[in-house]
Order: sequence, then structure tokens, then C-alpha cells
Amino acid sequence: MKPETICLQGGYTPENGAPRVLPIYQSTTYKYDSSEHLGKLFDLTAPGHMYTRISNPTVEMVENKIAALEGGVGAMLCSAGQAASFAAIFNICQAGQNFVCSSTIYGGTVNLFAVTMKRMGIEARFVTPDMTDEELDSYFDENTRLVFGETIANPALNVFDIERFAEIAHKHNVPLIVDNTFATPILCRPFDFGADIVVHSTTKYMDGHATVVGGVIVDSGKFDWNKDGKYPELSTVDESYHGVVYTRDFGAAAYITKCRVQLMRDLGLTCQPMAAFLLNEGLDTLALRIERHSQNALTVAKYLEANDKITWVNYPGLESNSEYERAMKYLPKGQSGVISCGIKGGREAAMKFMDSLKLASIVVHVADARTCVLHPASTTHRQLTDRQLEEAGVKADLIRLSVGIENVEDIIADIEQALAQI
Repeated sequence: MKPETICLQGGYTPENGAPRVLPIYQSTTYKYDSSEHLGKLFDLTAPGHMYTRISNPTVEMVENKIAALEGGVGAMLCSAGQAASFAAIFNICQAGQNFVCSSTIYGGTVNLFAVTMKRMGIEARFVTPDMTDEELDSYFDENTRLVFGETIANPALNVFDIERFAEIAHKHNVPLIVDNTFATPILCRPFDFGADIVVHSTTKYMDGHATVVGGVIVDSGKFDWNKDGKYPELSTVDESYHGVVYTRDFGAAAYITKCRVQLMRDLGLTCQPMAAFLLNEGLDTLALRIERHSQNALTVAKYLEANDKITWVNYPGLESNSEYERAMKYLPKGQSGVISCGIKGGREAAMKFMDSLKLASIVVHVADARTCVLHPASTTHRQLTDRQLEEAGVKADLIRLSVGIENVEDIIADIEQALAQI
């Protein structure tokens, strides 16, 4: 099935007489006919659900839909995008080890990596996209476990060169993990360009209605975890499961299986059944919405580019943009609905502009069906130093405009009247 069809038909196939709409299995608990069967579940030798902290039928069906959209062998829904990013790395990285990470990523993720995970003994080594291959190579050593980047950086909007970083990662025998939140699998499927693991904040375009927080990890099943014995946590015995070896017993799904039965079990990063149901409602229309978001954003970006009260506009779909060529390679169907720009007059003018908007809302959110706006340097990226802000591509006057799916003429009219107040 094509992605547009998977959005509606994937994950759940009702049997004769069953509910047509994905059911909500709102239960923490499952009944079994024998203690022997339950024992097999805990030994991971039989399929099924033990406890909703680990898995649930509603959650599983939405995971299957997202895995199909990304072209992966399996997925694991989490309580939030931050939980997904953390688990994706912690699944193969421990104290004393490190990973290479693009500096142009979401500010909250920078803090997770540079502060919280640092306290756990895991080092994030930040690199800039314009480094040469030789410079990038110097960040790797025998303890480097992975490379991490965002398809479309939030809010800098750099387009990640997935193929290039996949080649560099694989040269060092480590996987590439890509945060595909802004692009969604409708606009880009990182596995097609060599990525090994994908994460999303499903809170954004996948949900699309500012209804439910969530995250997901998707496993391509393509990385060789046995190679060079570099990942013993996957290729040797897990004593906590009576001798399970993930690569031996679960093959291509070794990574995502370990992530679920070990990290989800121990850390409880659980996506609740109702949250999965609401997410699925958003996924049904994802293909339609992301197309409209992208169309509207390009129109708004062109309007802003021609306006003399705007000092600069950053949108990968603009032909004048430095990321345009890469956007056409990885994101030819559209570049999402997020634009960043600067208002003439600096921070004060930016605040006046935002306060004057009537249709667009000032919210700590992005990728909603409704148009919204934010000043990242004083909000989502507030915890970063000036140097980190610069490395993340976040200017002090940067306004992040998340263009919704309203009529684009109304969106532009709102922007026009707000600019007139400056």
C-alpha cells in the first residue's frame, strides 16, 4: 500500500463482525488459561501481551501502522518524543560511551543529551553540518555508539544530509538515528537514504491537533548488530530473560524487541491506550494535512520574503534558501509547515508582532493544524547558552511560525495586520 492508504488502512484489519474503528483496549491486565502460557510470555517465547506497561493491543496496532509508514520491521510508542529519543540511544549506549550528534536539533533534545544524559555518564559529541568528513571522523572513537540528527531541524530548519551521515556512521560501524518529526514519513523516509533507526515526537504532525503527547521509535531491521561484537547487549545473553539473545532469537527486530522488553519494562515510558487511539485519529489524515501544511508554508514564506518589515526568512522550500537543493533531494513532496523569520527592529518588534496576531496563537507547540507562533530563544531553547543557541541556528530575533491548514489568504491577512502594528 502507498503511504496515503497506510494512514487509513494500516495497523488494524478488523475481522468479520469486529469494530471497523480501532478499539480502545483500556485494560492494564490480560487473562490467561494457564500459568504455563503466561510463563512463556515472560520468557519471550510466545506472542501476546503481559502487562500494558510493556504492550497493549491498541498501542500495538498503532505501532504497526507507523512501522509500515516508515518501512520498518517494528515500532515502539512512548509517552513523549523525549522518551523516544532517550530510549533509542540508551538502548545501545551506556556510561563511559558516547555518540555523535548534529548541533542543529531541538533545544529540549540538546538539554536531554548535554545535561541529563551527561549525568548518566553518556557523552554527546556535537558536530556542525558544515564540517568536512575528516573533521567528523575525528569525533569517533572505540566507544562511539551511534550518530543522531533531525531530518528538518527544529527551529533552525537545516535539512539533514541523511545519506552522507549514514555513510560516515556505517564507516565507523555504528547506526544512524534520525528524528523525522517535522518531515513525517509522508515527506521523507530516512530508511530509504541509509538511516537505521527513526524517532518521532508524535505530538507534532502525526497527532496534528494538539491533543495528545507521545513519541515513537521505529527500527529498520537493517543494521548488523553482530558485526565486530560491538553491541554485546544485543548479541550476547540477556540474563534477565533466562538466556535470550536478541539477535539470535528476534533477528531483524532485535533492537526494537530489546528496547521494549528491557527499557519499557524497567523505565515505564508507556504510551496509554487512549493516547494511542487519539494518535491514530491524527494518523488517518496525516497525508492530507502535511501536504496542505507544506503548500501553505511555501506561500507564506514567499510573502514574507517580499515584505520589507522582514529582515530574513528561512524555509527550505524557497529557491533562495541555502537548504533548497538538499530539500529537493530529501523532501521533494514538501518541506513541512514550519518557517523561521526575523522582524525588522529586533526582539522588541518581534514581541509586538506576535502580540498583534489574531488568528495565529502564541503557544509552546508546533506542527498543529492551527497556525501558531513562538519565540524559541526565550521559550523552548531558553535553557541553552548563547553559544549553544548559535550552534543550533537559533538567532535572538528568530520567530518560529508554524503554518496551519487554514485558508492561506486568512493566514497572510493576519500576518499583514500584525506587521502593520510595528
